[in-house]
Amino acid sequence: MLLDGKTIVVTGGNSGIGEQICLEAAAEGANIVIDYVAHPEATDALIAKIEQAGGKAVGVDADITRADDLRKMIQTAVDTYGRLDALVNNAGMEDRKSLLEETEEGYDRVMAVNMKSAFFATQFAAKQFIAQGDGGIVLNISSVHEDWPMPGNLAYCVSKGGMRMLARSGGVELGPHGIRIVNIAPGAVDTPINTATTSDPEKLQELDRAIPLGRLAEPKEIAEVVVFLASGRAAYMTSTTVTIDGGISQGSVGL
Repeated sequence: MLLDGKTIVVTGGNSGIGEQICLEAAAEGANIVIDYVAHPEATDALIAKIEQAGGKAVGVDADITRADDLRKMIQTAVDTYGRLDALVNNAGMEDRKSLLEETEEGYDRVMAVNMKSAFFATQFAAKQFIAQGDGGIVLNISSVHEDWPMPGNLAYCVSKGGMRMLARSGGVELGPHGIRIVNIAPGAVDTPINTATTSDPEKLQELDRAIPLGRLAEPKEIAEVVVFLASGRAAYMTSTTVTIDGGISQGSVGL
């Protein structure tokens, strides 16, 4: 199995892409730490599903916008399984407001959930990796919007742009310790964050037409790339982004 014996922490791990990452990683032999801040019943159900399939998982109720909770999250992995091998900064949110519409409260919330959490979770994970002495990997679930503008969703784009530089600069800093940082940048994925689009047949059809492959990604398709990267099969990859978007960010209406 690709992840046999490895311990992986997944933030926002009880729904959407995070849930599928937990399932796929557990199926490949990983010990899973599922971070959540809401819906503990969903976490319990996910743990049961993993265990019924022969895997190992534990939940941790940690508010990723608080550094102390992030420290607790990493420590839970070490206390439960003895070590940490990979951190997946998956939790995220958006509020779909333009530069002229955004409020201080809304901006702070988006940045705290998307960017601050990834920054400090990476810091705490890196310190644990260094203490262990044999490296590790941080995988950030970013977005095509770390590069590709999305008018009307500016705070989200700014947060993902910050995540881009977290991988690039952080990966350079941590490389000498054998620690790698890689971003995974999905395009449109069939998850709860896109319900407003997927539940409207006209909007969904318009979106599908904009994607060269003609459809949204399934969460499993993102999770499989996360598992591959966490396995060490791409051991020379760091400070960069893997884009999984069906070609949408390369699309053009032509001339």
